[in-house]
Amino acid sequence: MKSFTVAPRPPAYLSLTEGEWEEKLQRARELVSPCVLCPKQCGALRYQNSGATPGVCKTGDKARVASVGPHFGEEPPLVGNRGSGTIFFSYCNLKCIYCQNYFLAHLGEGKEVSDEELAAMMLRVQALGCHNVNLVSPTHVVPNILATVKLAAGRGLKIPLVYNTGGYDSLETICLLEGVVDIYMPDMKYGNGAVAADFSHAPDYPEVNFAAVKEMHRQVGELVLDERGVAVRGLLVRHLILPDGLADTEKVLRFITEEISRDTYINIMAQYRPCYQAAGHPILGRRITAQEYREALALAHKLGLTRVQAL
Repeated sequence: MKSFTVAPRPPAYLSLTEGEWEEKLQRARELVSPCVLCPKQCGALRYQNSGATPGVCKTGDKARVASVGPHFGEEPPLVGNRGSGTIFFSYCNLKCIYCQNYFLAHLGEGKEVSDEELAAMMLRVQALGCHNVNLVSPTHVVPNILATVKLAAGRGLKIPLVYNTGGYDSLETICLLEGVVDIYMPDMKYGNGAVAADFSHAPDYPEVNFAAVKEMHRQVGELVLDERGVAVRGLLVRHLILPDGLADTEKVLRFITEEISRDTYINIMAQYRPCYQAAGHPILGRRITAQEYREALALAHKLGLTRVQAL
């Protein structure tokens, strides 16, 4: 039996030199105006001194935050006994018609914050005893995150950084995060591009997502835990089962098995519910059945995945 327990280690970002930070910050600014930060590549001039325009994500040069604080509803390795220090960013680069956080992701509920304020939020969740800083829907605010982590690290931040993403991330942006992020937690929503186009307006989601997750794993490896069972580094994948097999679960799980690792920690989720435009939809307008969920778990077992979290 493999061991996934390690001795305590400092977060990756504490090892970056001043020169490495400056290189990352400069490249992030280049990617964001005109914006090619995510696969949408909308070209918005988000960081202009005058006449700045928000991108597809409706975000300009400042991050917008919906909520901050300890969260106990995440995966057990993130929650431990003190909670995961979540920072929920407003807006998103995906437009899922069944979005369960519609008011945040589509309407932008929250407030704009400076990088200084965001750094203070990271230090606040650490002071509350949270095991990590969990950045939820971070893709469109990566430049702000980089600047903020640099600030916070200089002021005593020393807990792991979790990149909690919908999985629609460009390979270049993920490469930019190497040495900064300790734990990647991507969704792997779809194995079928046509379905991704219909339900998330992202026809290239599978190819983009598979490449990004492979790079995430290259950077951080398997999810490893400390002696308390709390995650300190690695990859944790989420896959939400959709009605009628629309997520193409077999393709997603087979990719993880064959291209990533059978020891990938994966949460196969059953909590789909018809929200936003999915209410009344002919296919998405119902919850999944117990049988559909059992079939997904049986498939994971058949493929040899060793670290499956159910529900």
